[in-house]
Amino acid sequence: MPLVLWALCLGVLDTVLCSYSEDQCSWRGSGLSQESGSVEQISLHCAEGSLEWLYPAGALRLSLSPRLPMSTAAKGKSPRQVTTCIKPSSTFRGAQIYLERNGILELLLSEADASLRPRVHCFSWLPQEKVALFLQSTLHQDISRRIAAFRYELRGDWNSRLSLPSSNLSMEGACRPCNDTEILMAICTSDFVIRGNIRTVSNDVEMQESIISVSAMRIHRQKFTLFQPVSKSSKSMGSIHTLLQCGVKPGPGSFLFTGWLHFGEAWLSCAPRYKDFRRIYEDAHQAHENPCEVSLD
Repeated sequence: MPLVLWALCLGVLDTVLCSYSEDQCSWRGSGLSQESGSVEQISLHCAEGSLEWLYPAGALRLSLSPRLPMSTAAKGKSPRQVTTCIKPSSTFRGAQIYLERNGILELLLSEADASLRPRVHCFSWLPQEKVALFLQSTLHQDISRRIAAFRYELRGDWNSRLSLPSSNLSMEGACRPCNDTEILMAICTSDFVIRGNIRTVSNDVEMQESIISVSAMRIHRQKFTLFQPVSKSSKSMGSIHTLLQCGVKPGPGSFLFTGWLHFGEAWLSCAPRYKDFRRIYEDAHQAHENPCEVSLD
């Protein structure tokens, strides 16, 4: 087990399994031995992870106090706010999730909503606020088929440029083009930086998303293998998600796509035309104002 534990699992549930990595943790427990009306306390210190609650009974309270990766906030500074997103499993049953903020409960995900197509729910909070997720079991005669499971992610200042389709997160200005400063910072801090062309754009009205199919000319950086060759002789291909309301359409020319990984999917942050990025970068380089170095063609 690592020297630094990024999750603490407390309580006396029938089964408790915790796994750890440098930035992820998972919790798995059973409510079979939990007393009626009891609340089990769990503290999650990972920036992302998962929870699986078998046979929900009573309630779980998950306090959120993540050690955020340095890439999500300016070095040496605390983030102005933290954004948390949860994605329920397609078989989420037996509980509903509340957001507890400074002692006040707000319904975040009902069991009925979770039984529909799984949707991501996001909310933001200030570092000084006391925030937790409260899972309340629902009454069922047969709990053997009930499993409440979800994945979560936390980022500092995540929604400053990332557009997410969630009614819990303000989208004001989400489709606004990035300014020069935001573009330069996105190049340095994003999970992926890809120069490429738009092949097609497909729209998912139900999920309020647009999926941009991109042919990559150059991969400057990618946290995971989001873009990969479809054959030995072809260019790398990949998909990037953004909000449907932004009205993205295919267009000529190359772009520099930047953004973040969100539950295993690439989400768009800034995407200037490459010729515009090059001009911005070269101007900043001459003024010695580049936050990081990028290899140009």
